[in-house]
Order: sequence, then structure tokens, then C-alpha cells
Amino acid sequence: MAFTRILVLIVGVAAVAMGLLWVGQGLGYVHWPAKGNFMLDQRPWAVKGALLALIGVAAIWWSRRR
Repeated sequence: MAFTRILVLIVGVAAVAMGLLWVGQGLGYVHWPAKGNFMLDQRPWAVKGALLALIGVAAIWWSRRR
């Protein structure tokens, strides 16, 4: 069971990081990896990123509860 909790924690942290990147790209604050990226200044990607980050927070919460 400890392995599962650690795995969910790692996936949750990655989901939060990726979600925040998507939010930054969708709102036009982050222009990475390239200026021609299809996600830049596209509001739907900001919404999808926020949802992914919330799922990541829930996964982190689940992995940390006793």
C-alpha cells in the first residue's frame, strides 16, 4: 500500500506542475517551448490546466491522508 501512495503522490505532483504550465500557456504568460505552440493564448487550455491541477491536488491529498 505504501508503494501505491508514493506513486499517487508522484503522479499528483506531476499533474499539478503540468496543469499550471497549461494554465500559463493558455493565458499567454508562458511562451515555452516555442512561440508557435498551438496552446498559446488559448483559453480552453487554461481551463483544462486548472482542472488537471485540481485533480493533482486531490491525488496529493489522497496520498497524504492516513
